[in-house]
Amino acid sequence: MGKLLKAHMKCAAALCALTLGASQAYATEGYFANGVGARHKAVAGAGVADARDATAITINPAGLANLDENEVAVALSLFNPNREFTVTGGPGFLPDGTTESNVDIFPIPNFAIAYKVGENGTLGFSLSGNGGLNTNYSAVDNPACSSGPFPASDGVYCGGKSGVNLMQLFFSAAYAHDFGAVKVGVTPIFAVQRFRARGLAAFGGVSSDPTNLTDNGQSYSTGFGARVGVQVDPAPGFRIGATYQTKFSMGEFDEYAGLFADQGGFDIPSTWQVGIAADVSPQLTVMADYRRINYSDVTSVNNPSSVMLPFGSTDGPGFGWDDVDAYKLGVEYRPDEGSAFRFGYSHNSQPISGDDVTINVLAPGVQKDHFTAGASFAMGDSSTLELALMHSPGESVTGIEVTPMGPNPGRDIEIKMNQWEFTLGMKFKL
Repeated sequence: MGKLLKAHMKCAAALCALTLGASQAYATEGYFANGVGARHKAVAGAGVADARDATAITINPAGLANLDENEVAVALSLFNPNREFTVTGGPGFLPDGTTESNVDIFPIPNFAIAYKVGENGTLGFSLSGNGGLNTNYSAVDNPACSSGPFPASDGVYCGGKSGVNLMQLFFSAAYAHDFGAVKVGVTPIFAVQRFRARGLAAFGGVSSDPTNLTDNGQSYSTGFGARVGVQVDPAPGFRIGATYQTKFSMGEFDEYAGLFADQGGFDIPSTWQVGIAADVSPQLTVMADYRRINYSDVTSVNNPSSVMLPFGSTDGPGFGWDDVDAYKLGVEYRPDEGSAFRFGYSHNSQPISGDDVTINVLAPGVQKDHFTAGASFAMGDSSTLELALMHSPGESVTGIEVTPMGPNPGRDIEIKMNQWEFTLGMKFKL
């Protein structure tokens, strides 16, 4: 078992390198991932009361206590978000017509391991993405760029190629204890996030620190937080689960202190999730969850873009994102001990309003509905193959253009996105 464990830890290190070396985006509720691991993704992020594998660390750590064997779970998702914006109406600043973001396929790895400690305890470790976003626009023709002191004569924001890339990675350790009808878990978390922006020259005149606004390469920040969870089994075949993840006070993105409010502040907001799971029969489980993401915890995310202060200043403009309420339904059918089939649906509130579409061309996190399906198949006595598929249909938000000189009510911007994701996972009993 020692050799196998070392092999899996090497796999985790490789996944970490892949994650840190790639651009990231996620099937999103705002910019948070709506599920982690193949099983959780296949039920649209439901299951806070029905964790059945090592990825419980990232969902509800109390669920680790449900495991009766040591386990490793690894997964790789291929995520395809199709982002674009369309500008119509009279003269204005952003380029006319439809502009599409270029990079459309993102690999997203996930790793978790759980190890039984005595009769009632379970230890775990996971490496997972909490969320992220990405846009990558070509240096499109833009006549407005010739009329101002900009470094380029093309690009969405007169800086040539433009876009942003945000990645958030969680290193989580967990302990869960089984008290019988009540299970509890706690997970200290170390978070690393990375951000890059380019081509945002048009914001230079409204930035508190233009030299730390755009095109400064990758910027990193770190911080700590925690996740706690509980699962209660009040009756056979019926479970109640709840989990809370604290706000992370992250270090500043110093290289982008002129973009994000509070001199580059970009904390990670708190979240909580509650749910129930009912075994309708020995083969069929139904899950229903509610999740809250408190984007209002973070000034640079929540503040409206219309705040009359320079970008990067204390309590300055942000992306105008509201808190998100997400409702999730998942179904798992197990016809035999070696296989399972899963379906899910989630719906969340819209974080972006029409008042903030101009800045959210960079971060069009407009998705509201996710349809999911998946399956798992035993590959022997100690391994299981897992699959998941997600589709989020096209969603859009429209509002008037807001230029560096002020609102332009005769010109509309529509930001739009649809998403696909395929996940392949494996679980191993140690």
